Amino acid sequence: MANTHISRIEDQERAMERYYELQSKIYDATRWAFLFGRRRIIRELPFPIGKEAKILEVGCGTGYNLRRLARWFPNAQITGIDVSAHMINKAGQATAEFGKRVQLIQEPYAFGNGRFAEWMDAVLFSYSLTMINPQWKELIVQAKRDLRPGGIIAVVDFHDSRFSWFRSHMSNHHVRMDGHLLPFLNKTFSPMSAEVLPAYGGIWSYFLFLGRKE
Repeated sequence: MANTHISRIEDQERAMERYYELQSKIYDATRWAFLFGRRRIIRELPFPIGKEAKILEVGCGTGYNLRRLARWFPNAQITGIDVSAHMINKAGQATAEFGKRVQLIQEPYAFGNGRFAEWMDAVLFSYSLTMINPQWKELIVQAKRDLRPGGIIAVVDFHDSRFSWFRSHMSNHHVRMDGHLLPFLNKTFSPMSAEVLPAYGGIWSYFLFLGRKE
């Protein structure tokens, strides 16, 4: 049974690498039209601007959020992790101006890895958890382990759609969209804020969540 679970995870990682081989070339040119709330979730992190925070982004992609984190928190140490070498290469170009203040790691964010144990002030998931299947629960728990006591998890992601055709379309792009994330986030962390918002007249909804590790 354990071997089957590992095989599914490895299959997903290979699928993501193939998917982003193309998507990395067009990602920033296209995602602005539907990845809503990314700037806002960074602005709402409850840290003083000058805090020497340690911030991890899981699924950092092309470095869009890393660049904004580095500018918004000029004294922060920021780490981006992504399974895709193509995305990490893009992120490296996007964050080169910040030097060693932004660290990039090309590997899966894995349950049970003690690299960041109780080290981070914040862990950010931006439109990544809905693409992490079937192990999304494990990675939320891992984020809690990686946060120091009082640390913050910040999530912005797709939430749900009442249209089956749209859910099917998103599934073809490796996105699960059935409202599954918020209940587990609320149970795992002490909620600070949670908001579900409509996109394009309600074709789908997305959410922003901030929670604290007690």
